[in-house]
Amino acid sequence: MLTKKGKYGLKALIHLARLESGETAFVADIAAKNNISKKFLDTILLELRNGGLLRSKKGPGGGYALSKPANEIFIGQAIRILDGPLAPIRCASKTAFEPCEDCDHPQDCQIRATMTDVRDAIASILDNMSLEELVNKSSPSASAVNSLTQV
Repeated sequence: MLTKKGKYGLKALIHLARLESGETAFVADIAAKNNISKKFLDTILLELRNGGLLRSKKGPGGGYALSKPANEIFIGQAIRILDGPLAPIRCASKTAFEPCEDCDHPQDCQIRATMTDVRDAIASILDNMSLEELVNKSSPSASAVNSLTQV
């Protein structure tokens, strides 16, 4: 399950992706516009910056911005930076594999095999969805309103 940290990080990335080229945003503005605690957001943005997705500048004209175009930032990468591996259980993780204490033969475990399939399905979606695509995704309610206004 996506944590609040992961969700808020995605909200902040969406906010930053909507800025004009060369524009930056202060943590307080991002926090206020997205209903996120500033202190919590400070930590999240620092992790995203350390993970290479953001750049920051201090002083006048400072703030945060994406470190590369939104079409080059993938959602799976952002979630891994903030929440760790995508696998639902550790023994199904590619990057943080840990065998279960109660399992003598992980290679033969049906639960691990199923959770590996789940991991692969999640990764297939998130690793191929850019931030730009996420920003442009319309919600079902917005689509319904748009189709009603076109009638």
